[in-house]
Amino acid sequence: MITRRDFTKTVSAAALGYAFRPLAPNPRPLAPSRKLDRVGLQLYTVRDRMAKDVDGTLAEVAAAGYREVEFAGYFGKSPQEIRAMLDRHGLDAPSGHISLTPAEQWRRALDGAHVVGHRYLVVAYIPAEARKTLDDWKRAAENFNRAAAEAKAAGVQFAYHNHDFEFAPVQGRLGYDVLLAETDPKLVQLEMDLYWITKGGQDPLAYFARYPGRFPMVHVKDSMGPPENKMADVGAGTIDFKKIFAQRDQAGIRHFFVEHDQPADALASIKASCDYLKRLEF
Repeated sequence: MITRRDFTKTVSAAALGYAFRPLAPNPRPLAPSRKLDRVGLQLYTVRDRMAKDVDGTLAEVAAAGYREVEFAGYFGKSPQEIRAMLDRHGLDAPSGHISLTPAEQWRRALDGAHVVGHRYLVVAYIPAEARKTLDDWKRAAENFNRAAAEAKAAGVQFAYHNHDFEFAPVQGRLGYDVLLAETDPKLVQLEMDLYWITKGGQDPLAYFARYPGRFPMVHVKDSMGPPENKMADVGAGTIDFKKIFAQRDQAGIRHFFVEHDQPADALASIKASCDYLKRLEF
């Protein structure tokens, strides 16, 4: 028979053993997976179709699953005509690629931005003759600051879109680094092309960490990898979009524009890319 004293000893020992047992580590809660709430298309991808039928092409883009587009020219249509087409097909055009020269074209872009619905105007290219030296890159940064101040006065955000030439060293520095260092972060933002920066041998995540919040837009285009680095439909190549998109908050990304410069079948390409991005969790 167990006495009261023995029972008390047993219970006390059990209690002490529980009190001093090693605590099991709390399992780390899994971060909730995220998906893109909307996918955009840079219309350069379907430029041949746009040249023949702007309205019909926008209808095809919407049918492929896109809700945003980025223009690369209006193909002879007025801003008012473009806006009517966008409204008809349920599309938004937060951004447009433009040129700063001639000056009249830049002013027309500023005037038409609000009509179309552009919140960003993006310089897409710096000519080869204007980027030979370090001073050329600094001069480009000065021009961007000046144009961006004009854009801000008009209620539009100015941005610059890269290729891979920005990552070729010039007098010991990268042109992209010069632009980021020499432009006013309150005025000039960047639209990072994920294909071209990868082809240029650079890591998007490193730039997100160094310049947080300066990349409100990305061009989502894939690469088959070295040695040729041929473009591919999004999801069919080697770029780790899940890893990149996971840092969207740090980068400041708000808009994701699919692009493929030379698709074999433009409509099939944009549909495959859109479907992949809508499934992607990060």
